[in-house]
Amino acid sequence: MSKLSSHRTFFSGLTSPAAAAALGWLAYRTLTRASTDRDADFVYRLSLTALAMTLPFVITLAFAWAERRRGDLGRSAKLGLAIALLSAGLTWLPIRGIVARQRQAKNLALTGVEAPPFDTVDIHGNPHRLRDHEGEVILVNVWATWCTPCRREMPALEQLYRSRKDRGFIVFGLSVEDVELQRKFADEIQVSYPLLTTEGEVP
Repeated sequence: MSKLSSHRTFFSGLTSPAAAAALGWLAYRTLTRASTDRDADFVYRLSLTALAMTLPFVITLAFAWAERRRGDLGRSAKLGLAIALLSAGLTWLPIRGIVARQRQAKNLALTGVEAPPFDTVDIHGNPHRLRDHEGEVILVNVWATWCTPCRREMPALEQLYRSRKDRGFIVFGLSVEDVELQRKFADEIQVSYPLLTTEGEVP
């Protein structure tokens, strides 16, 4: 038996993390491009992505099993198998996305649930409490400066807020980002509705 053949479990395991990441990226990208309804098949695409990411571990496991049957499972092969097992842990990334989507679907199905109260300050230090707006229509927009869809929608939210604020409608932007970063962004995009921080009591 060649020396390379006797160490294939080690080499397979050593390349498993990179291979799992590459397969995951390739599977998700390919499935997303082929998708006709990205929202409806999100869980399906992530499930197949997770499955694709397990392939390097499965291959390494098969090599280890073959070496063990020949009685050649040495220290390097066990190390390779251990690395491959760790690479299988990368499947937590798409699995976490599946769990988050299921939680989101459950939350969207809820009706008649009161908004949790908050008592915090905006980026200029002005206090805002939810209970001060009883009877008004309130839109809470969770956003971030790095979020491209957030940046695109904020001018529309600003226009909506300005056109209806005198009729009992208010928009609150809520971000966990640094206050100075939010201020700079608000000046650039010219947002006048309150951008809240999480410095107070925010659920």
